[in-house]
Formats: sequence, C-alpha cells, structure tokens
Amino acid sequence: MHAQLDHLVIAAASLDEGVAWCEATLGVTPGPGGVHPLMGTHNRLLNIASDAYAAAYLEIIAIEPGKLPSRPKTRRWFDLDDSALQAGLAQHGPRLIHFVARVPDAQAATHALAHEEHAHIDRGQLIQASRDTPAGRLEWQITVRDDGQRLFYGALPTLIQWGPVHPTDAMPQSGLALRALRAAHPRAPALAAALSAVGMTGMPVEAGPPNLVAVLDTPRGTVTLESKGL
Repeated sequence: MHAQLDHLVIAAASLDEGVAWCEATLGVTPGPGGVHPLMGTHNRLLNIASDAYAAAYLEIIAIEPGKLPSRPKTRRWFDLDDSALQAGLAQHGPRLIHFVARVPDAQAATHALAHEEHAHIDRGQLIQASRDTPAGRLEWQITVRDDGQRLFYGALPTLIQWGPVHPTDAMPQSGLALRALRAAHPRAPALAAALSAVGMTGMPVEAGPPNLVAVLDTPRGTVTLESKGL
C-alpha cells in the first residue's frame, strides 16, 4: 500500500472570502475550479507541487449558495455542515482543515483502514465522480462518510483514486510550493497507525493538541498554515 499527498483543503465560509484570503495570505490568485452537485460545494484550485510533493495542489472549498447535496440526507464532505467548523470559519476566516491522499487502489486502502490491527477505521464509502475540463474529463473515486466527518480533526486524509487525468496535468505553476506537512494529535499512535495502514508513512505525527500544519514557499516568503483544532 502506498499513499501520497494529493491536495490540501482550505475551507471558507464563501468562495469569495477564500479567494481574498488566498491573495492576502499566499500572494496569488487561485485558478479556476468547479462545482460538485453531489455535495452542493464549489472550489478554486492552485498548483503547489514541489520535488517533495509531486502533483500536489491546494483546494479552496465552500458551500455553494442555495445548493444542497443532490442525494437526500447527505452531509457534505470535509465536515462542511458541522456547526463548530462553520462557526470557526465565520469567526477566524478561511482555514486549513484537511488533506486528501491519492492511492492506486482506493478499495484496498479503505479495506486496510477498516481491518488493520491498530486502526479499525471506517473511512467511508467510495463515491464515483467526474467533471469535464479543458484538459480532459476528470474521473475519480473518493471516500466520503455518511456523516461527512474528516476524522482525527482532519489529520487522517480522505482517500482518492484518480482516473487517467489528474487536475495538475493542466494546472499552471502558481509560484507556490509545498515544503512540509505534519500533524499533532492527542492520540498520535492511533493516527500514525492509520496513516501507516494506507501507506502514508513519511508524514510526521507528534502528540499534542490537534493540529495540521503545512509549510509553503510563496511570493510572500515562507507561509505556515495551521488547522489549530478546527
């Protein structure tokens, strides 16, 4: 089993607020994204690939105004329907809340999480999704729990398996580069075991208050993004 960081997830109360945050914090304007009718969300994207994190990007995501998930009684992914997260975004602005890891076999990875001796984690069902882009049709499978939870305060990744086209294939350089990603959690051994189960063994995990930390090179210098338990 092998997993790699696919993208960071920045949640915002609105996409306009997310774009303004990106310009003020990272010094760049995010590129185009798309809409997710299944979840009632929309996003903007930025290439953050580096030698250490190939084909990585940053996603700024928000609930699309007036839209509900297309499936009845479905909670949106990444805890976007969670009242505590929404209150935190309203009070403090856009925040790094999660990341997504790509795997070659999402079915096998979710099985490993559910059955690994020290994990026993329900990462959620695999949902098929697709979106047409100028570079070709994006097709992917992604794990989404019925309750929409991220798990471990966002430090356990959602899993994704891409088809033949990846978003970064047509994503221009942005001037950003991801240099490091690490996590802290009160149950650090359990988090480390879960990461190991899906093959993401190179991500540092330490004991402490919940926090997901990403360090990026930007036009404004080195910028550190933190979830701070949100």
